Amino acid sequence: MPKSDDERLVDLEARFEQEDPHFSRSFTSGRPARPREFRRARAWWALIIGVGLLIAGLVLPDGLMIAAGLVLSGIAVQLFDPPR
Repeated sequence: MPKSDDERLVDLEARFEQEDPHFSRSFTSGRPARPREFRRARAWWALIIGVGLLIAGLVLPDGLMIAAGLVLSGIAVQLFDPPR
């Protein structure tokens, strides 16, 4: 016997609440927010810090700082691509 539409909606709402509480609560306030997949503030901050480390490593000849800046910049670029 197929589920009713109300049960499906309740299940969907519970799943959204569990996955991204900020996104699901934003609908009740009337001000929708972006889903977690499309929030990129962390990616921008990581990229800024990574490029800053890279530039600081180039100015002060420090290989560890250059490597850390490159790794952090690479991680930040990966954060810009939302998961599918």
